[in-house]
Amino acid sequence: MEKIIEEGLRALGIEARPDQLAAMAAYGRRLLEVNQVTNLTAITDPAAAARLHFVDSAALLTVADFAGKAVADVGSGAGFPGVPLRILRPDIRLTCLDSVGKKMDFVRESCAMLGMEDVTCLWGRAEEMPQLRERFDIVTSRAVAELDMLAELCLPLAKVGGLFLAMKNPDCDQEVRRGDFAVRALGGRLREIRRYDVPGADVTHAVVVIEKVKPTPAQYPRRWAQIKKKPLLG
Repeated sequence: MEKIIEEGLRALGIEARPDQLAAMAAYGRRLLEVNQVTNLTAITDPAAAARLHFVDSAALLTVADFAGKAVADVGSGAGFPGVPLRILRPDIRLTCLDSVGKKMDFVRESCAMLGMEDVTCLWGRAEEMPQLRERFDIVTSRAVAELDMLAELCLPLAKVGGLFLAMKNPDCDQEVRRGDFAVRALGGRLREIRRYDVPGADVTHAVVVIEKVKPTPAQYPRRWAQIKKKPLLG
């Protein structure tokens, strides 16, 4: 796993120290071990996990400058993309959020194992945490919801001047067009869609890069049931 991660990062133009590679491999091994008794990931092959969790997550470092940033990873699941980013950029102030408690327990315990006790792991829904409003320089999310709904969960957490990075499949143009009204209503503006190949995986992914250009109106976010029932579609 360590060698595969190293090769994948190098193909992306990302250099990692031996201790960082070892930390990601250790996290990956624990992920697959715990996954045998607790459902954390559908990816059970070590090589696939190396590429589709760790290398894929690290690709965000080619999209934005994370140095010294406060980062919220919404719907973090088993810690992706947040934990690989934190391993590679130790000055990131990372908060992981997920509505599944057992996943946040795993991330918290695994980060502690790696000496990253400063990673904050919160169990709950992003839209029910007003204390996090507009506190983060970068908000990330991977495969959580359609953009018209996801924007309402994530953009309220971003500072004005910050970024929301939504990891998507490459054919996301229609989804982005559908979500444009919600993005603008919540204080965001589409900057670009950055597509990239995951090295060694024969997979292409996309990052929808959204700038936070003005404060999110006070009435947002709504409750999840309302967001699902009536997304902001104009």
